[in-house]
Amino acid sequence: MSSTPVIGLVGSQGAYGRWLRRFFEQRMGSKVIGYDPADPASESLDDVLDAADVLLFTAPIRHTVAIIGDCVARSAGRERGRLWLDVTSIKQAPVAAMCRSQAEVVGLHPMTAPPKSPTLKGRVLVVCEARLDRWRAWLDDLLAALEAETVRVSAEHHDRAMTLVQAMVHATHLAQAGVVRGFAGSLGPPASLLPMRTASFEMDHAIVARILSLNPQIYEDIQFDNPHVPEMLDRLVDALASLRDLVRDGGEDARTAFRTRFLHESRDAYGADVLSEGNHAFERIGYLLGDLLESPSLAVHLPEDGAGSLRALLEIFERHGVSLSSIHSSRTPAGDVHFRFGFRADQDRAALDAAARDIETSGLGRPIA
Repeated sequence: MSSTPVIGLVGSQGAYGRWLRRFFEQRMGSKVIGYDPADPASESLDDVLDAADVLLFTAPIRHTVAIIGDCVARSAGRERGRLWLDVTSIKQAPVAAMCRSQAEVVGLHPMTAPPKSPTLKGRVLVVCEARLDRWRAWLDDLLAALEAETVRVSAEHHDRAMTLVQAMVHATHLAQAGVVRGFAGSLGPPASLLPMRTASFEMDHAIVARILSLNPQIYEDIQFDNPHVPEMLDRLVDALASLRDLVRDGGEDARTAFRTRFLHESRDAYGADVLSEGNHAFERIGYLLGDLLESPSLAVHLPEDGAGSLRALLEIFERHGVSLSSIHSSRTPAGDVHFRFGFRADQDRAALDAAARDIETSGLGRPIA
Protein backbone atom coordinates (compact mmCIF):
# COMPACT_ATOMS: atom_id res chain seq x y z
CA MET A 1 0.00 0.00 0.00
CA SER A 2 1.43 3.35 -1.07
CA SER A 3 1.62 6.13 1.52
CA THR A 4 -0.06 8.39 -1.05
CA PRO A 5 -2.31 6.04 -3.01
CA VAL A 6 -3.69 6.88 -6.42
CA ILE A 7 -7.43 7.62 -6.20
CA GLY A 8 -9.67 6.47 -9.04
CA LEU A 9 -13.09 8.09 -9.36
CA VAL A 10 -15.55 5.94 -11.29
CA GLY A 11 -18.88 7.38 -12.40
CA SER A 12 -20.23 10.88 -12.77
CA GLN A 13 -17.61 13.60 -12.45
CA GLY A 14 -20.33 16.11 -11.61
CA ALA A 15 -20.48 18.36 -8.55
CA TYR A 16 -19.57 15.68 -6.02
CA GLY A 17 -16.91 14.20 -8.28
CA ARG A 18 -15.30 17.61 -8.68
CA TRP A 19 -15.48 18.25 -4.93
CA LEU A 20 -13.89 14.87 -4.18
CA ARG A 21 -11.13 15.45 -6.73
CA ARG A 22 -10.24 18.78 -5.12
CA PHE A 23 -10.36 17.23 -1.66
CA PHE A 24 -8.04 14.32 -2.47
CA GLU A 25 -5.61 16.50 -4.38
CA GLN A 26 -5.50 19.42 -1.96
CA ARG A 27 -6.13 17.82 1.44
CA MET A 28 -4.66 14.34 0.95
CA GLY A 29 -1.94 15.12 -1.59
CA SER A 30 -3.12 12.25 -3.79
CA LYS A 31 -3.02 11.81 -7.52
CA VAL A 32 -6.58 11.51 -8.80
CA ILE A 33 -7.69 9.87 -12.05
CA GLY A 34 -11.23 9.36 -13.21
CA TYR A 35 -13.53 7.51 -15.56
CA ASP A 36 -16.82 9.16 -16.47
CA PRO A 37 -18.95 7.21 -18.98
CA ALA A 38 -20.50 10.51 -20.10
CA ASP A 39 -17.12 12.15 -20.77
CA PRO A 40 -15.15 10.75 -23.71
CA ALA A 41 -12.14 12.83 -22.62
CA SER A 42 -11.81 11.04 -19.27
CA GLU A 43 -9.43 8.16 -18.65
CA SER A 44 -10.56 4.73 -19.78
CA LEU A 45 -12.09 2.44 -17.18
CA ASP A 46 -9.37 -0.19 -17.70
CA ASP A 47 -6.65 2.43 -17.17
CA VAL A 48 -8.30 3.52 -13.92
CA LEU A 49 -8.64 -0.09 -12.75
CA ASP A 50 -4.97 -0.65 -13.53
CA ALA A 51 -3.62 2.42 -11.78
CA ALA A 52 -5.97 3.19 -8.87
CA ASP A 53 -5.05 1.95 -5.38
CA VAL A 54 -8.37 3.27 -4.07
CA LEU A 55 -11.44 3.05 -6.28
CA LEU A 56 -14.28 5.40 -5.37
CA PHE A 57 -17.67 5.01 -7.07
CA THR A 58 -19.51 8.30 -7.60
CA ALA A 59 -22.26 7.13 -9.95
CA PRO A 60 -26.00 7.89 -9.69
CA ILE A 61 -27.82 5.46 -7.40
CA ARG A 62 -29.66 3.67 -10.21
CA HIS A 63 -26.42 2.94 -12.11
CA THR A 64 -24.03 2.21 -9.23
CA VAL A 65 -24.56 -1.54 -8.87
CA ALA A 66 -24.21 -2.16 -12.61
CA ILE A 67 -21.03 -0.07 -12.80
CA ILE A 68 -19.56 -1.88 -9.79
CA GLY A 69 -20.45 -5.22 -11.39
CA ASP A 70 -18.70 -4.20 -14.58
CA CYS A 71 -15.60 -3.24 -12.59
CA VAL A 72 -15.63 -6.58 -10.75
CA ALA A 73 -15.70 -8.43 -14.08
CA ARG A 74 -13.04 -6.23 -15.68
CA SER A 75 -10.72 -6.28 -12.68
CA ALA A 76 -10.66 -10.08 -12.57
CA GLY A 77 -8.51 -10.13 -9.45
CA ARG A 78 -6.44 -7.00 -10.09
CA GLU A 79 -8.29 -5.36 -7.21
CA ARG A 80 -6.85 -7.75 -4.61
CA GLY A 81 -5.08 -5.74 -1.93
CA ARG A 82 -6.78 -2.49 -2.91
CA LEU A 83 -9.67 -0.52 -1.39
CA TRP A 84 -13.08 0.09 -2.96
CA LEU A 85 -15.38 2.82 -1.65
CA ASP A 86 -18.65 4.39 -2.74
CA VAL A 87 -20.51 7.58 -1.78
CA THR A 88 -24.02 6.45 -2.77
CA SER A 89 -27.08 7.51 -0.76
CA ILE A 90 -28.12 3.85 -0.53
CA LYS A 91 -25.66 1.36 0.89
CA GLN A 92 -26.87 -2.25 0.92
CA ALA A 93 -26.82 -2.95 -2.81
CA PRO A 94 -23.58 -1.05 -3.62
CA VAL A 95 -21.71 -2.58 -0.67
CA ALA A 96 -22.90 -6.08 -1.59
CA ALA A 97 -21.81 -5.48 -5.20
CA MET A 98 -18.36 -4.28 -4.10
CA CYS A 99 -18.01 -7.32 -1.84
CA ARG A 100 -18.15 -9.55 -4.94
CA SER A 101 -14.69 -8.17 -5.71
CA GLN A 102 -11.51 -9.18 -3.90
CA ALA A 103 -10.85 -5.64 -2.69
CA GLU A 104 -11.39 -4.33 0.80
CA VAL A 105 -14.77 -2.59 0.95
CA VAL A 106 -16.26 0.37 2.82
CA GLY A 107 -19.43 2.27 1.99
CA LEU A 108 -19.55 6.00 2.69
CA HIS A 109 -22.51 8.38 2.70
CA PRO A 110 -21.84 12.10 3.18
CA MET A 111 -25.10 13.47 4.55
CA THR A 112 -24.92 16.65 2.50
CA ALA A 113 -24.79 17.93 -1.03
CA PRO A 114 -21.28 18.96 -2.14
CA PRO A 115 -20.36 21.54 0.51
CA LYS A 116 -18.99 24.98 -0.16
CA SER A 117 -16.21 24.36 2.35
CA PRO A 118 -13.09 22.28 1.58
CA THR A 119 -14.03 19.57 4.13
CA LEU A 120 -17.17 18.04 5.64
CA LYS A 121 -16.67 19.87 8.93
CA GLY A 122 -20.04 20.36 10.59
CA ARG A 123 -21.62 17.61 8.44
CA VAL A 124 -22.30 13.93 9.10
CA LEU A 125 -20.59 11.05 7.29
CA VAL A 126 -22.04 7.54 7.61
CA VAL A 127 -19.44 4.75 7.37
CA CYS A 128 -20.44 1.16 6.57
CA GLU A 129 -17.45 -1.15 6.95
CA ALA A 130 -17.81 -4.43 5.12
CA ARG A 131 -14.26 -5.77 4.65
CA LEU A 132 -11.36 -3.75 6.01
CA ASP A 133 -7.87 -4.77 7.15
CA ARG A 134 -4.65 -3.32 5.73
CA TRP A 135 -6.38 -0.10 4.60
CA ARG A 136 -7.75 0.72 8.07
CA ALA A 137 -5.04 3.24 8.98
CA TRP A 138 -5.43 5.05 5.65
CA LEU A 139 -9.21 5.14 6.05
CA ASP A 140 -8.76 6.63 9.52
CA ASP A 141 -6.53 9.31 8.01
CA LEU A 142 -9.17 9.98 5.33
CA LEU A 143 -11.93 10.36 7.92
CA ALA A 144 -9.75 12.67 10.01
CA ALA A 145 -9.03 14.84 6.94
CA LEU A 146 -12.74 15.00 6.04
CA GLU A 147 -13.44 16.40 9.54
CA ALA A 148 -17.00 15.07 9.50
CA GLU A 149 -19.03 13.76 12.41
CA THR A 150 -18.63 10.04 11.72
CA VAL A 151 -21.39 7.49 12.36
CA ARG A 152 -20.62 3.79 11.86
CA VAL A 153 -23.51 1.44 11.11
CA SER A 154 -24.23 -1.60 8.96
CA ALA A 155 -25.38 -1.10 5.37
CA GLU A 156 -28.81 -2.55 6.19
CA HIS A 157 -29.28 -0.27 9.20
CA HIS A 158 -28.22 2.69 7.08
CA ASP A 159 -30.82 1.99 4.40
CA ARG A 160 -33.61 1.51 6.93
CA ALA A 161 -32.65 4.74 8.69
CA MET A 162 -32.50 6.65 5.40
CA THR A 163 -36.17 5.88 4.78
CA LEU A 164 -36.84 8.32 7.64
CA VAL A 165 -33.85 10.67 7.47
CA GLN A 166 -34.04 11.23 3.70
CA ALA A 167 -36.93 9.51 1.92
CA MET A 168 -39.66 10.53 4.40
CA VAL A 169 -38.40 14.13 4.58
CA HIS A 170 -38.30 14.40 0.79
CA ALA A 171 -41.69 12.70 0.38
CA THR A 172 -43.48 14.95 2.86
CA HIS A 173 -42.02 18.11 1.36
CA LEU A 174 -42.74 17.05 -2.20
CA ALA A 175 -46.31 16.32 -1.09
CA GLN A 176 -46.49 19.76 0.52
CA ALA A 177 -45.29 21.33 -2.72
CA GLY A 178 -48.03 19.52 -4.59
CA VAL A 179 -50.72 20.66 -2.14
CA VAL A 180 -49.53 24.28 -2.27
CA ARG A 181 -49.51 24.09 -6.06
CA GLY A 182 -53.06 22.74 -5.99
CA PHE A 183 -54.30 25.74 -4.01
CA ALA A 184 -52.65 28.25 -6.36
CA GLY A 185 -55.92 28.93 -8.16
CA SER A 186 -57.62 30.22 -5.02
CA LEU A 187 -54.71 31.47 -2.89
CA GLY A 188 -52.12 32.42 -5.48
CA PRO A 189 -48.69 30.96 -6.25
CA PRO A 190 -46.34 29.78 -3.47
CA ALA A 191 -44.53 33.13 -3.31
CA SER A 192 -47.80 34.89 -2.42
CA LEU A 193 -47.93 32.97 0.89
CA LEU A 194 -44.52 34.11 2.12
CA PRO A 195 -45.64 37.54 3.36
CA MET A 196 -47.83 35.68 5.91
CA ARG A 197 -45.12 33.14 6.79
CA THR A 198 -44.34 31.62 10.14
CA ALA A 199 -40.80 30.46 10.87
CA SER A 200 -41.99 26.87 10.32
CA PHE A 201 -43.51 27.67 6.93
CA GLU A 202 -40.39 29.56 5.89
CA MET A 203 -38.17 26.60 6.82
CA ASP A 204 -40.41 24.16 4.98
CA HIS A 205 -40.51 26.52 2.00
CA ALA A 206 -36.70 26.60 2.00
CA ILE A 207 -36.49 22.80 2.05
CA VAL A 208 -38.98 22.50 -0.81
CA ALA A 209 -37.03 25.09 -2.79
CA ARG A 210 -33.79 23.22 -2.13
CA ILE A 211 -35.23 19.89 -3.31
CA LEU A 212 -36.76 21.39 -6.43
CA SER A 213 -33.54 23.27 -7.26
CA LEU A 214 -31.15 20.31 -7.21
CA ASN A 215 -30.72 17.22 -9.36
CA PRO A 216 -34.17 15.56 -9.59
CA GLN A 217 -32.61 12.16 -10.30
CA ILE A 218 -31.14 12.03 -6.80
CA TYR A 219 -34.54 12.50 -5.14
CA GLU A 220 -36.18 10.05 -7.52
CA ASP A 221 -33.58 7.35 -6.83
CA ILE A 222 -33.77 7.81 -3.06
CA GLN A 223 -37.49 7.00 -3.25
CA PHE A 224 -37.39 4.24 -5.87
CA ASP A 225 -34.11 2.40 -5.18
CA ASN A 226 -34.28 1.90 -1.42
CA PRO A 227 -36.31 -1.30 -0.88
CA HIS A 228 -37.47 -0.15 2.56
CA VAL A 229 -39.21 3.02 1.34
CA PRO A 230 -42.64 1.49 0.47
CA GLU A 231 -43.13 0.40 4.09
CA MET A 232 -42.36 3.91 5.31
CA LEU A 233 -44.73 5.46 2.77
CA ASP A 234 -47.50 3.07 3.86
CA ARG A 235 -47.05 4.19 7.47
CA LEU A 236 -46.92 7.84 6.46
CA VAL A 237 -50.12 7.56 4.43
CA ASP A 238 -51.82 5.71 7.31
CA ALA A 239 -50.82 8.43 9.79
CA LEU A 240 -52.13 11.20 7.54
CA ALA A 241 -55.33 9.30 6.85
CA SER A 242 -55.86 8.83 10.58
CA LEU A 243 -55.30 12.53 11.20
CA ARG A 244 -57.71 13.41 8.38
CA ASP A 245 -60.40 11.11 9.78
CA LEU A 246 -60.10 12.57 13.30
CA VAL A 247 -60.31 16.15 12.02
CA ARG A 248 -63.23 15.29 9.77
CA ASP A 249 -65.04 13.72 12.75
CA GLY A 250 -64.44 16.89 14.79
CA GLY A 251 -65.96 15.60 18.04
CA GLU A 252 -64.47 15.65 21.53
CA ASP A 253 -63.50 11.97 21.32
CA ALA A 254 -61.66 12.71 18.07
CA ARG A 255 -59.85 15.64 19.71
CA THR A 256 -58.86 13.44 22.64
CA ALA A 257 -57.56 10.78 20.27
CA PHE A 258 -55.62 13.45 18.36
CA ARG A 259 -53.95 14.73 21.51
CA THR A 260 -53.10 11.24 22.68
CA ARG A 261 -51.88 9.76 19.41
CA PHE A 262 -50.24 12.70 17.66
CA LEU A 263 -49.02 14.80 20.58
CA HIS A 264 -48.68 12.97 23.90
CA GLU A 265 -47.44 9.59 22.65
CA SER A 266 -44.97 11.16 20.24
CA ARG A 267 -43.78 13.59 22.91
CA ASP A 268 -43.10 10.68 25.26
CA ALA A 269 -41.33 8.73 22.50
CA TYR A 270 -38.99 11.62 21.68
CA GLY A 271 -38.13 12.31 25.31
CA ALA A 272 -37.58 15.55 27.19
CA ASP A 273 -33.90 16.00 26.25
CA VAL A 274 -34.47 15.59 22.50
CA LEU A 275 -37.45 17.94 22.60
CA SER A 276 -35.48 20.57 24.51
CA GLU A 277 -32.54 20.42 22.11
CA GLY A 278 -34.80 20.46 19.06
CA ASN A 279 -36.82 23.39 20.34
CA HIS A 280 -33.62 25.33 21.00
CA ALA A 281 -32.37 24.55 17.48
CA PHE A 282 -35.66 25.81 16.04
CA GLU A 283 -35.33 29.07 17.93
CA ARG A 284 -31.74 29.56 16.72
CA ILE A 285 -32.80 29.01 13.12
CA GLY A 286 -35.59 31.51 13.63
CA TYR A 287 -33.13 34.10 14.93
CA LEU A 288 -30.85 33.43 11.95
CA LEU A 289 -33.68 33.93 9.47
CA GLY A 290 -34.53 37.20 11.18
CA ASP A 291 -30.91 38.37 11.02
CA LEU A 292 -30.66 37.58 7.32
CA LEU A 293 -33.65 39.85 6.61
CA GLU A 294 -32.06 42.83 8.33
CA SER A 295 -31.72 45.97 6.25
CA PRO A 296 -29.40 47.67 5.69
CA SER A 297 -26.77 44.98 5.37
CA LEU A 298 -23.34 44.58 3.81
CA ALA A 299 -21.62 41.45 2.53
CA VAL A 300 -17.83 41.47 2.38
CA HIS A 301 -15.60 38.99 0.56
CA LEU A 302 -12.26 38.36 2.28
CA PRO A 303 -9.54 37.48 -0.24
CA GLU A 304 -7.40 36.20 2.64
CA ASP A 305 -8.97 34.26 5.51
CA GLY A 306 -6.38 35.07 8.14
CA ALA A 307 -6.30 35.51 11.88
CA GLY A 308 -7.39 39.00 12.82
CA SER A 309 -9.28 39.69 9.58
CA LEU A 310 -12.64 40.07 11.32
CA ARG A 311 -11.13 42.29 13.99
CA ALA A 312 -9.69 44.58 11.30
CA LEU A 313 -13.13 44.83 9.65
CA LEU A 314 -14.76 45.69 12.96
CA GLU A 315 -12.17 48.41 13.58
CA ILE A 316 -13.15 50.07 10.29
CA PHE A 317 -16.82 50.03 11.27
CA GLU A 318 -15.93 51.46 14.68
CA ARG A 319 -13.83 54.21 13.10
CA HIS A 320 -16.83 55.34 11.03
CA GLY A 321 -19.28 55.11 13.93
CA VAL A 322 -21.18 52.17 12.43
CA SER A 323 -22.90 49.84 14.93
CA LEU A 324 -23.54 46.21 14.00
CA SER A 325 -26.62 44.21 14.95
CA SER A 326 -25.54 40.84 13.50
CA ILE A 327 -22.58 39.03 11.92
CA HIS A 328 -22.70 35.82 9.88
CA SER A 329 -20.04 34.10 7.84
CA SER A 330 -20.31 31.67 4.94
CA ARG A 331 -18.21 30.19 2.15
CA THR A 332 -18.59 30.18 -1.61
CA PRO A 333 -18.36 26.89 -3.57
CA ALA A 334 -14.67 27.72 -4.07
CA GLY A 335 -14.18 28.03 -0.32
CA ASP A 336 -13.88 31.84 -0.19
CA VAL A 337 -15.02 33.49 3.03
CA HIS A 338 -17.86 36.00 3.07
CA PHE A 339 -19.08 37.97 6.06
CA ARG A 340 -22.59 39.41 6.15
CA PHE A 341 -23.08 42.32 8.51
CA GLY A 342 -26.51 43.55 9.56
CA PHE A 343 -27.14 47.07 10.87
CA ARG A 344 -29.91 48.93 12.66
CA ALA A 345 -32.61 50.38 10.43
CA ASP A 346 -31.67 53.91 11.53
CA GLN A 347 -28.00 53.45 10.64
CA ASP A 348 -26.58 56.53 8.88
CA ARG A 349 -26.10 55.42 5.26
CA ALA A 350 -23.36 57.92 4.54
CA ALA A 351 -21.24 56.49 7.37
CA LEU A 352 -21.95 52.95 6.17
CA ASP A 353 -21.00 53.84 2.59
CA ALA A 354 -17.79 55.45 3.84
CA ALA A 355 -16.93 52.30 5.82
CA ALA A 356 -17.55 50.15 2.74
CA ARG A 357 -15.22 52.33 0.66
CA ASP A 358 -12.58 52.14 3.39
CA ILE A 359 -12.82 48.35 3.45
CA GLU A 360 -12.27 48.17 -0.29
CA THR A 361 -9.45 50.74 -0.55
CA SER A 362 -7.61 49.14 2.37
CA GLY A 363 -7.47 45.85 0.44
CA LEU A 364 -8.86 44.03 3.46
CA GLY A 365 -12.07 42.99 1.73
CA ARG A 366 -14.38 43.56 -1.19
CA PRO A 367 -17.96 44.71 -0.48
CA ILE A 368 -20.37 42.75 -2.67
CA ALA A 369 -23.78 43.90 -1.49
